[in-house]
Amino acid sequence: MTQITLAEASQNLSDLIDAALGGEEIIIVKDNQPVVKLTPVLPIKRRLGFGSAKGIVTISDDFDC
Repeated sequence: MTQITLAEASQNLSDLIDAALGGEEIIIVKDNQPVVKLTPVLPIKRRLGFGSAKGIVTISDDFDC
């Protein structure tokens, strides 16, 4: 975990973003108090809707016998 002041963060934002994308946790402090945690945003998993497997999944004619 890296702590950096707000002034330093504003000068090195691109480098800090690269570090966060690499898995490092960045804490930005203001007046010696932590105020922001810089972490990467995880991709959102899309839920498949009804009918999304149409044409892919087939059911046998004798399925419910």
